[in-house]
Amino acid sequence: MKAQVYKIHSDFYYVVNEKHDVFTCKLKDVLKKQKAEVRVGDYVELSSDNSFISKLLKRKNFLIRPKVANIDLALVMCSVKEPELDLTQLNRYLIYLKNFNIDCAICFNKEDLDDNPKYTEHLIKDIYEKLNYPLFFISAKEGMGLEKLLLFIKDKTIVLVGMSGVGKSTLSNKLNPSVNLRVSEVSKKTLRGSHTTRHVEIIECDNFRIIDTPGFSNLKFDFILPNRLADLFDEFKKYKDKCKYSNCLHNVTEKYICGVYDNLDKIAKSRYESYLIFLSECMEYKEKISKRSIKHEEFKKQTGSTILTKISKHKRLGARNTLKQKIKEDEK
Repeated sequence: MKAQVYKIHSDFYYVVNEKHDVFTCKLKDVLKKQKAEVRVGDYVELSSDNSFISKLLKRKNFLIRPKVANIDLALVMCSVKEPELDLTQLNRYLIYLKNFNIDCAICFNKEDLDDNPKYTEHLIKDIYEKLNYPLFFISAKEGMGLEKLLLFIKDKTIVLVGMSGVGKSTLSNKLNPSVNLRVSEVSKKTLRGSHTTRHVEIIECDNFRIIDTPGFSNLKFDFILPNRLADLFDEFKKYKDKCKYSNCLHNVTEKYICGVYDNLDKIAKSRYESYLIFLSECMEYKEKISKRSIKHEEFKKQTGSTILTKISKHKRLGARNTLKQKIKEDEK
């Protein structure tokens, strides 16, 4: 029977089928041996007695953090006050989600606390409207600006992404009061929020679904190679072809011809500064994997969409020596 995972706690998987029957399941041993990683949102097949997950079905998409799958929309939440608006952190989430091909919208919360909301909106729109991100300015606590947001997320499964304290749980409660998630105030000492959501869970609302997740702020690009990063910044695309070198990392000075660097006046300063920060993390990752004594590439190679086992250099050399010996023997 087909079902969807809506919550995971310890080694138990809580699933719901199309008839809205709820089951608590374990993972079958064969999936454990395959090191299958089931995420909230995954569609699965259950055993005949509905006590085990027997098969993990194909995903539409997924994230490695938070561990969720089959998402229609990621709603990136940030606050304009308490904590202060952090464009680098916002860009970090947006680039991270783009890497996994997740559609995004940005929700700016706590507008009621902003001393100059019109200036803030102008600053944000000047950067992110040009990148075609849907923008929402709200106050979850006061219920301001939620009508437009509700229309946008209708019939979608959305995941709330953002730092702790930006109001994800407060927004969930306002969008569907029956949810009643625990919320906390931002610390006056650290100016940061505390984690009120402890686990990932799909919450059914009137005409949409929210995947509530714990907030996180120490996301790093320690899984992407440097050449991949520039492809995730849409504003670079029209200038990349003007670079002298195809592998240009767009962090150069006047001694090189770089289409991106030469057009920084047309790119938001905060976006390019974020790119340089993320690039340094990608460079660290590249250096780390280059120092590994045995590289993954020695064992696997990709031909089109097929991944094949690759013979190591040592074994290839042995095979060549054997072949040469056989040729010499045949020539005698």
